[in-house]
Amino acid sequence: MDRSPATRSRFLSVLDGTIQDPPPLWMMRQAGRYLPEYRAVRAEAGDFLTLCYTPRLAAEVTLQPIRRYGFDAAIIFSDILVIPHALGTGLRFEVGEGPRLTPVADRAALSALSQTLDPAKVGPVYEAIADVRAQLSPETALIGFCGAPWTVATYMVAGQGTDDQAPARLLALREPELFQELIDRLVDASITHLSGQVEAGADAVQIFDTWAGVLDPASFERWCAEPLRRIVAGLRERHPYVRIIAFPKGATLEALEQIADVGIDGIGLDWSADRRAARQRLSDDVALQGNLDPLRLIAGGAALEEEVERIRADFDGVRHIFNLGHGIRPETPLEHVEKFVELVRRVR
Repeated sequence: MDRSPATRSRFLSVLDGTIQDPPPLWMMRQAGRYLPEYRAVRAEAGDFLTLCYTPRLAAEVTLQPIRRYGFDAAIIFSDILVIPHALGTGLRFEVGEGPRLTPVADRAALSALSQTLDPAKVGPVYEAIADVRAQLSPETALIGFCGAPWTVATYMVAGQGTDDQAPARLLALREPELFQELIDRLVDASITHLSGQVEAGADAVQIFDTWAGVLDPASFERWCAEPLRRIVAGLRERHPYVRIIAFPKGATLEALEQIADVGIDGIGLDWSADRRAARQRLSDDVALQGNLDPLRLIAGGAALEEEVERIRADFDGVRHIFNLGHGIRPETPLEHVEKFVELVRRVR
């Protein structure tokens, strides 16, 4: 993979060390329910998993926000729970309630998992990536992704999402050796899945640790930072030049420093992060990505315009990729997204 400054992608150039003004822009969950064209394809698919596992449809919804808004990066339409599903965990999505998995909370359930990823589950993801990459211009980067082992494990242990992920936290406290085995399995699977995405055509990968913020410092080091360090090392062994972004939502500044030290190229900041402190303590090592509150995108008007300007000012002169502090919400007005793109790309 070419990582020279001559890359035509503004997004990739920031990860490679170049400051861009205005900054490149994409949005987490940019292929989603706020778009009428997405809702039409979702209806055609019939259910969420069918949409994820049908390459033609997954590629189509990945490309929809690029056609509409011209973002600097596309992110493949998939789900962080593809990995446990591909390891043999039962998975379904309940309308209005989210994912439901067969819990993996004891040794018998862990032993029942496969040692390898099911090609019937991960293969369609790679096929969709190859299709999208073939249709994107060289200026538009393509991002692959997975969930971080800690976050994926929280869903696997509880069988669903919970408010504070107490089931996984308790298992990690009561049976740390068992929980470590689950994390180890997910580390290996993440390396394999991310590698497959890079080989299919992803220019960069993002690792989502949505529940990083619920852990105490010692637990964060063991269950978040160390597994990420191993994933980065394993992935770079296979693909030395791959760009890697980590998104540890809710992490403290001290925790973000730990994450920035594992060899990644960029770090995502949620909307609660102290931007100036993050700039001072992180920007020499990694590109910074974020961090508009998704609710400001819903509110629009001055709440949106003033914060976009503040974010641009706070990150002026450092490597920055403009994004939200979490995923765009379904009720977001399309015209507010249009305004958002205009504001970010306005020459100052």
